[in-house]
Amino acid sequence: MTACGTGEGFGAVTWWGFSPAMDFQAKGLTASMEALSSKEDSVPELNVLMVGAGDSRHLLTTISRTHRWPRRKINFYIVENNLELIGRHLLFLTIALEPPEQMGLQEKCELLLELFGNSLIRNQTATYLQEKANLFIHYITDLDFLHKKLPMIDMSGLKFKERDQLEAIFKFWRNPDQKIFQINRMWDMRNRQYLGNRYDSKIGVYDWDLHMKLYERGARVINNRQYYQWRDKGLAFEVREGLYDVPNKSLASGLLMNYKGEKVPARGYWGDIVTSPYIAFGIETEEQSFLKTANGVHVKTAQDISQYNITALLHELVAKEKYALPTEKATLSEITEEEGETENDSSNIKNESTHTHQHPEIVTEEGTVKQSNDLDDTDSSGGHCAAEYDYLPLPDVKIHFLPMNCVTELHKKNNYCERFNVIYFSCSMLHHLKPELRQIAAPRATLIVELTKFMLDLRKELMTKFVSRAMEMAKEAGFMPFGNIDDEKDLFARFELKDGPYL
Repeated sequence: MTACGTGEGFGAVTWWGFSPAMDFQAKGLTASMEALSSKEDSVPELNVLMVGAGDSRHLLTTISRTHRWPRRKINFYIVENNLELIGRHLLFLTIALEPPEQMGLQEKCELLLELFGNSLIRNQTATYLQEKANLFIHYITDLDFLHKKLPMIDMSGLKFKERDQLEAIFKFWRNPDQKIFQINRMWDMRNRQYLGNRYDSKIGVYDWDLHMKLYERGARVINNRQYYQWRDKGLAFEVREGLYDVPNKSLASGLLMNYKGEKVPARGYWGDIVTSPYIAFGIETEEQSFLKTANGVHVKTAQDISQYNITALLHELVAKEKYALPTEKATLSEITEEEGETENDSSNIKNESTHTHQHPEIVTEEGTVKQSNDLDDTDSSGGHCAAEYDYLPLPDVKIHFLPMNCVTELHKKNNYCERFNVIYFSCSMLHHLKPELRQIAAPRATLIVELTKFMLDLRKELMTKFVSRAMEMAKEAGFMPFGNIDDEKDLFARFELKDGPYL
């Protein structure tokens, strides 16, 4: 128990992470990258094991920035403790891989942010979720169809029971009845339970958590009005004026509750109500102009930075080049609207001489580069990759979904022996870091552990204890720390697999 209630504000389901998005090729140690093995085609393979990432921030960031590094084939292996999280991975990947001629950059960004961090979404966003839920049911019940449409995604590793449960989750998503998931009431119930007798002075609690915890830990860019609104209603991203009144069913999950001495399954919102989804994309950016301050106050907000980062990520995924602001004075909404209009308005396509920089390029599997405006003129039965697969191709990427909580069993399978070059553990899944991890780690592998810097309910002594425990568990698995680890300042701890006994 804490002074403000139950002390469980981070919830039981990690809908979003407690650390900013990272590129695994940048965070992986140089020794790990140099030790990559290659097959017949001599292209090195990077195998990444993600344990409990919760959202797709690391996955999408790493994929979108592959062009910045020497060519490598990247295999992601994803383990979660909740099937709804796998469903959201599939949802975010689907949005990111929508071809430009079917969905503009601005629409992609708004869709992803809404579904990622909002308890309530707009009607058109809910319609998109329902339509995709129907498609996902087809995917999960027909893996051949999934391979044809999204060949970069492999769900064959899931158990039959888990695939059946995923089908039930997608059927819940497509149900248009809003009354079956009244997230407004559920959010308020969680707030009342968390705050206890301080619920009547909740604005003061929000203010304390923002200024004395988030700001003190480095997230000063989070705007107080936006944070208070999210804490009160669960609305983090209102990037477009409109009515946000439809429950976001992708945030629903089941939990076993004690009722009269028995365990009873209950569907509700069991995620974070304290830290906020701004941490994932909203507190760090490569565009330094978004971090400027005036009179000690940040000019941009975490919502602005999140919108820019997602826009840059989605642009980079298509164009294979870094996103740059066209002018210093242009606002982000003007930029995304301009790009969205360029991608969708056929009247602008002819004016290539003045708008060439606005047309993202698509790299096909054959290695040819095609402007998105050329794809608009292509017949749907043509031979382009976007037409064949309905989504942007990722020829050097494969994403494998593994059974829930299976990390401690992977060493029993020969195909995972000494396989993973980069291994990532979220702070909520550290208990799965066992000595057997060494058997599935490739030579000179990198272990990355998310720290508890932005788990606001934890006091400093508990944060220090977490780091000590992480170091002990890593040592037992044969990993040694890479550099010094500051339990109050660092977002991640990195470890290197050591040859021979580590004493």
